Amino acid sequence: MKIAVDAMGGDHAPKVVVQGAVEAVKNYDLDILLVGNSKLIEKEIRKIRNCPKDRIKIVHTDEVIEMDDLPTASVRRKKNSSISLGINLLKSKEADAFVSAGNTGAVVCAGTLYLGLLPGIERPGIAILFPTLKGISLVVDVGANIDPKPLHLLQYAIMADAYYRHVLGHKDKPSLGLLNVGEEVTKGTEFVKETHRLLSQSSLNFVGNVEGKEIFSGNCHIIVCDGYVGNVALKVTESVAEMLTEFLRRAILRGFWGKLGTLFLIGNLRRFKKDIDYSEYGGAPLLGVNGVVIIAHGRSSSNAIKNAIRAAKLEVDNGVNQKIIDVVSIVQKKVTSQDTLL
Repeated sequence: MKIAVDAMGGDHAPKVVVQGAVEAVKNYDLDILLVGNSKLIEKEIRKIRNCPKDRIKIVHTDEVIEMDDLPTASVRRKKNSSISLGINLLKSKEADAFVSAGNTGAVVCAGTLYLGLLPGIERPGIAILFPTLKGISLVVDVGANIDPKPLHLLQYAIMADAYYRHVLGHKDKPSLGLLNVGEEVTKGTEFVKETHRLLSQSSLNFVGNVEGKEIFSGNCHIIVCDGYVGNVALKVTESVAEMLTEFLRRAILRGFWGKLGTLFLIGNLRRFKKDIDYSEYGGAPLLGVNGVVIIAHGRSSSNAIKNAIRAAKLEVDNGVNQKIIDVVSIVQKKVTSQDTLL
């Protein structure tokens, strides 16, 4: 298996990207195509001891889409950027998946433009894993499409269901909720009410509306929302996690006894950090495009890059896109048979 990785994407590229890619090669049975400036990549590779160079190939390009570049314009203007070139390696079957911690909008745009969408899917959605009290929940969409139609959220739900079952290994039908301001059917905008109706008519395990607090309760495996709401929820979650970590650090290091007690709590504190660390969950799959694309956090560490590559491998190994294709037409036919006015 070959996975193309955007070596220039992210706040700490190419250093952490190269480190993460090397760790992925050492831990998983795969080859890596590092896409980016060859001189900068080679410089980082030389710093790594026992680097498995025979399993890493560099695909050179001088062009980079910066974080503040406009997605659509930059993808069309910088056709040889590390993002565009990486996506096209996937399109030409020279790679089995693509991973990037670069400009999210550009990755979504390039993926949609060059790869196209899966049959039956009209809009891609970014899904992300959230730690909960009972394991993990999958939230989709968190930023790919901020102005979707109710039908698009139905498609997000179908794709997330397939991902949860086949990548995360959930044997039964995962429960699915619609993020809303209240649990009652009458709550929310007309957009949310129509989405609720479509999900209710589907064969998915839809449990109804869920409030924001349910994201972390673990009572619902999958939570569906539009990209605008999902992205706000994601950014708030990140800031709260950072705040809690800092508050905890201040509390336990306050005074002599607090510092002494840390020695006895070090194991628990490490587990706490691991549970809320986004890098442990890899990247976010861009569901709906005709290829496996994983979007990593812009501030990704080498561990996050390694786990994003692992997530890409799992998605390829489990053939998620074909499973989405197999299911989407069946579910949408069931809905349209009850209401032809989609």
